[in-house]
Amino acid sequence: MLDKDHKGSSNNILFTIGEMARLFHMNIRTLRYYDELGILKPEYVNPDTNYRYYSTNQFERLNTIRYLRALDVPLEKISNFFDEKDVSTILSIFMEQRENVLKKQKQLAHIEKKIRNRIEQIETALSAAYGQVIIKHLPQRKIVLLEKNFTLADDLELLIRDLSKEHCLDDAIFLGKVGVSIRQQDLIKRQFTHFSSIFMVIEAEDDFHNEDSVLPEGSYATVQYQGTHDEASPYYTLLLNHIKDSGFQIKGNSVEITIIDSGITNDCNKFVTELQIPLQ
Repeated sequence: MLDKDHKGSSNNILFTIGEMARLFHMNIRTLRYYDELGILKPEYVNPDTNYRYYSTNQFERLNTIRYLRALDVPLEKISNFFDEKDVSTILSIFMEQRENVLKKQKQLAHIEKKIRNRIEQIETALSAAYGQVIIKHLPQRKIVLLEKNFTLADDLELLIRDLSKEHCLDDAIFLGKVGVSIRQQDLIKRQFTHFSSIFMVIEAEDDFHNEDSVLPEGSYATVQYQGTHDEASPYYTLLLNHIKDSGFQIKGNSVEITIIDSGITNDCNKFVTELQIPLQ
């Protein structure tokens, strides 16, 4: 309802804060907040009731605020714009905001790629022919490495903490990319309970530039199975038998990565691990 008792400048009819909110499809609390910040003061405040009233003179200012907020311009910059309202000021705001948007686009593109990688990895694991040896040509993979002797009896989570601490890693990039290795000599001896290192695969989207090692490009005998590191021994035997029967030679340490584990599902029957042994 229009206020009939008070007139703004140039005899403009005043609107209550509720009417103003309805006209601009916004929350009353937002108008009160804009008042507190000083970027949109009411035309008139009733000294007896403390009710706020707005006039059409403020419509353009509110439209400007809403437009700049739609561009994600911070309120502080909007306030500065009104203090120095000029073409050069708004142009500077637009240019800075454009740079912010481009930076966010790059960040979102990285996030999308990381999500796509994980979707492909999980879907491939879910549809794999478990227990079947496959010879794959794998590209070079950058890793961060912690060389340390440990066994299945050791707590892998503590080792992951050590890896993270040594390389100052962001814990948000760990899921589905941690692996362990068995030395070539132990593979030849068919000793599968002692590991020589723990590592994490670094993707380009991780924006991490201190990787200190790589998993070399080349041919690998691989197998995926449903289970964790504890169930790996018979599958190492399967791989080694295939390598021997096919006339291949082992070229280096194994790569053992749990693709689906307790970080993704509570159903241990859906855990999937992949073993890889480099060939020559």
